[in-house]
Amino acid sequence: MATRLAGPSKAHPIGTLSLLLLSRVSLPTQLRYFRPPISLSYRFHQPLRHLSFSTLVILVPFRRTKSPLQDFIIGHRRWDYCLKTGFVGAFPQLDGKALTTSAGHILRLRRTSHLNINFVRRALLGLALIFLTCATLFELSPPFRYGVVGIVRCSRVAVAVLGAIWDYKALFSKSWADDSAGRAQRHLDYQSTHLSAARRIFNVLKQNGGIYVKLGQHMSSIQLIPMAWSSTMRPLQDQCLPTPYEHINQLFLEDVGVDIPQLFDRFDHEPIGVASLAQVHRARDRLTGKELAVKVMHPRLEEYQEIDTRTVVVMLGFVKWVFPEFEFSWLGEEMQENLPKEMDFRIEAANAARCAHDFSTLPSTTLKIPDVLWAKKRVLVMEYIKGGRFDDLEYLAQHKIDRNRASQELTRIFAQMVYLNGYFHADPHAGNLLIRPSLSSSRSPYNFEIVLLDHGLYFDLSEEFRVNYAKLWLSFLKPNSTAQRRKYAKLVGNISDENYDIFETAITGRVGMKGQGSLMAMQAQTREEQKLIQNVVMAQEGILVEILKILRNVPRRLLMILKVNDLTRSLDQALNTTHSPIRVWLILARFCELAIWNHEWAMIQASYRHNGLSLSLISNWFKAWWDFQKWHNSLQIVERFFDIYAGLSKNYMWFNGLVQGGIRGAQRQAAGLVTTS
Repeated sequence: MATRLAGPSKAHPIGTLSLLLLSRVSLPTQLRYFRPPISLSYRFHQPLRHLSFSTLVILVPFRRTKSPLQDFIIGHRRWDYCLKTGFVGAFPQLDGKALTTSAGHILRLRRTSHLNINFVRRALLGLALIFLTCATLFELSPPFRYGVVGIVRCSRVAVAVLGAIWDYKALFSKSWADDSAGRAQRHLDYQSTHLSAARRIFNVLKQNGGIYVKLGQHMSSIQLIPMAWSSTMRPLQDQCLPTPYEHINQLFLEDVGVDIPQLFDRFDHEPIGVASLAQVHRARDRLTGKELAVKVMHPRLEEYQEIDTRTVVVMLGFVKWVFPEFEFSWLGEEMQENLPKEMDFRIEAANAARCAHDFSTLPSTTLKIPDVLWAKKRVLVMEYIKGGRFDDLEYLAQHKIDRNRASQELTRIFAQMVYLNGYFHADPHAGNLLIRPSLSSSRSPYNFEIVLLDHGLYFDLSEEFRVNYAKLWLSFLKPNSTAQRRKYAKLVGNISDENYDIFETAITGRVGMKGQGSLMAMQAQTREEQKLIQNVVMAQEGILVEILKILRNVPRRLLMILKVNDLTRSLDQALNTTHSPIRVWLILARFCELAIWNHEWAMIQASYRHNGLSLSLISNWFKAWWDFQKWHNSLQIVERFFDIYAGLSKNYMWFNGLVQGGIRGAQRQAAGLVTTS
């Protein structure tokens, strides 16, 4: 049975516009049957302006109730009226002509469309229920949240690592001409690739936070990696987000057993310092009224420690599989070994106590270690010390602290740790150092104290390592000592002759000591000049592979000592000191010579206890004593010369500032706040 549908002479405007926009199909002059609608999967992948007429039939409403979508598309509620006014009016060539179809097909069409709409509704309802269920589980179920966040964090790392691998694959597939232009282009391509890959990794480390930021901070302090990598990672030193007070209070309930107000009558909600693993709040003890600094670990850090560490290890293994010559597995090994120590504040308290004890035997020292009151695994309470950043020249000038002397004392502190104590702070950076005017009870010989913070990571050094490393540094200060340098480099760092030049640049921070050169004979270089020269060195053919070999073979403790060396050098430059960089190396030489003398004196004493007094023993003692006194007195004379030179330079800056800006200008230039041209 057929139904005859005739259209009016004028088309309804809404229906006409709807069909003109939604249909681009040229229809026949007479439709005998409606075809079944196309599949949902096809409809959802096609833009509305590409819909065919059969698709339009699905969009036409079949419900008997009013719908805004129906009124927008067709403008009328009834299906038959839509066909009469909209469809026929949209195509003038069909106006007045018979449009026949089968009533049975229309019924089947309506039934199928009802089923499709119900399917969509059920699908949307199911998706909504799934979303609500997942959101509820994420908030209430720690295992579910752990799994979801772990997958997201791992995926970010995987995408970034794969992107970096792709960058280097593209780089290594290139070829360059063997001329000056080709070498220049090769240098630019290497720099661009290093920077691109470093930015990828930087973004994911910053986004994931926690131990990933710690990893980036460690990379920023490694001198042997390309400059683009270390400089890109350096902002991670200061880009750490704080944990809200509510989470901190919950951590106190879990670890200490009481909430914050029960222990402190004042607890600043805003932290005074935020690091990758923890943050520090200022507080006042409820019982004693003493000002305290409360260090609290970020609560969710432990939750993702294991999966984050495994992710790093797996990704580094994948990099090694793709590029066998790129050996970064040592980074993962360091994380697995060191992170558990840094994430237990009881270990940090013990480290601080031992460091304070080591320096307590000295007649005087500028070092100040904050006293620790008590510690839990994730909470550390210590005395609050107010001071300025070590490199804050305004603060130094305000308190009349000699910046040259401050730089020298910082070098002495770390030299004492490395060469004499054999137990040193392995995470040094400017954020872990404060400087303040010395108190009346201070043991400092000067008018300031250097406060060392964050004692979470320390390393022991064997006596053999300390002595060999001291002899290596002394060989850098002596001319005509190339053979000795290579000998002790092999003993200290497993450095082969082929890789020695790279190692020498990393350990001294200078380029160009090949042959018989000495640190004492080299001219001073600015940090910009050092960066430029190191960039050129890093761009040499095959240099990156050689660097990675060194990083794979050197002891981890030596890498940490290199961090200490870089800290003292960089802070010396940040303070705009007027003494030569050689002045800092002379301090190291004094401690190296003292370490060698202590070792030889201990051996002489041991030989005397076992074999008694002999002529050879007396000869050995006299030779060791003479060498020590010769170096000690010689270095003392050279130090005095450089101190006089630094004083004259500061006086010149004062007079130059006086001419340019009066007394105020003289004071600012002498304090290093205004650099002379």
